[in-house]
Amino acid sequence: MHNITPYSSPHYFIYLLLLLLPIIIGLWFGKRFKVYDFFATVVILITAFFGGNMSQGISLIAYVIFEMITVFGYLSYRKKHNSFWIFSLFVFLAIIPLIFVKLDPLIKNPTISLFAFMGISYLTFKSVEIIMEMRDGVIKEIKPFEFMRFLLFFPTITSGPIDRFRRFQKDVLNVPSREEYVELLHSGVNKLMQGLLYKFIIGYFFGTLLLPKVTILAMSYRNQAPLGLSWYVLAYMYVYSMYLFFDFAGYSLFAVAISNFMGVKTPMNFNAPFKSKNIKDFWNRWHMTLSFWFRDFIYMRLTFTIIKHKWIKNRVAIANVSYFALFLIMGIWHGETWYYIVYGIFHALAMITNDAWLRFKRKHRKQIPSNKFTQAFAIFLTFNIVCFSFLIFSGFLDKLWFS
Repeated sequence: MHNITPYSSPHYFIYLLLLLLPIIIGLWFGKRFKVYDFFATVVILITAFFGGNMSQGISLIAYVIFEMITVFGYLSYRKKHNSFWIFSLFVFLAIIPLIFVKLDPLIKNPTISLFAFMGISYLTFKSVEIIMEMRDGVIKEIKPFEFMRFLLFFPTITSGPIDRFRRFQKDVLNVPSREEYVELLHSGVNKLMQGLLYKFIIGYFFGTLLLPKVTILAMSYRNQAPLGLSWYVLAYMYVYSMYLFFDFAGYSLFAVAISNFMGVKTPMNFNAPFKSKNIKDFWNRWHMTLSFWFRDFIYMRLTFTIIKHKWIKNRVAIANVSYFALFLIMGIWHGETWYYIVYGIFHALAMITNDAWLRFKRKHRKQIPSNKFTQAFAIFLTFNIVCFSFLIFSGFLDKLWFS
């Protein structure tokens, strides 16, 4: 048996829903079968990580052990002390496995890939969140089983959405009423159907049928036009953007739907991002659990630290520095290639420009029109800026110019 990537085919859902049936029946009658929940998790983890290739499963086990030692080591320390430097050390320890995985393509050393498995980034975000909230004092106690249950919640394990421990814990410790669970089932079915439409129909159309053809056409002009740019590159930009959204949004809908069937209200990842009126609005709609995680645990904390230590006095400059740090980290998180880093810098500049424009609008509110046309233009402009950033993100320009 090979490793089975969650939500990779329509057939997967038949077996998954059969596995979930006892959980659904239990919740319908107001009970959580904790032992069966554990059994279902083990089955999914075995199929996803312990198939024909055992290396991912071994990596997952090693990772969970390492993170448990780190998290509970910090919890033990935090009960008596609260040093910033010790806190920073434990945060660094929590992200070491992810650093190893991200450095592996650069170092090209297979021994460094001990922790290489699907979803390591999202599990790391969860571990770091718990350490940071221990530091803040909002998480004062956590049991090993609770940590593992949160970390290994199988609907979201490989690609999110990224839940928060306290919100997740509130759901799993309570059984929804019959009326609440009916609403969750209704929501889950709707999201499941929408996800099937997004990923296996629309995503398939853009990603499998259109994208390869547009790629070949765009590449055919690489030696016939300046920088190889042609109208087909523009076509690639839009096709790839549609594929990226529908494929990932479809996956996220599956994760939320399965969570709902299990009585857990996992937060949504997308909220009509292509209707955004500016780039800040876009990041409040696109991959929301990731963008909010970066906002809360990197941007806000960095901004607070700069203000606290008075490293920079001008608030606009503080925001701009934090934007650069935030999106540079986000770019590097995706991978250590020039186009991911440029993608991060591009969005930092877009956010800075957007803030400058909003400040200008506030000062000249009476002179700048605001109507349906200007709002439509703002959506159109934001959509094209975002699609251009996805062209950078796709790595196609690297292939066009340097391969």
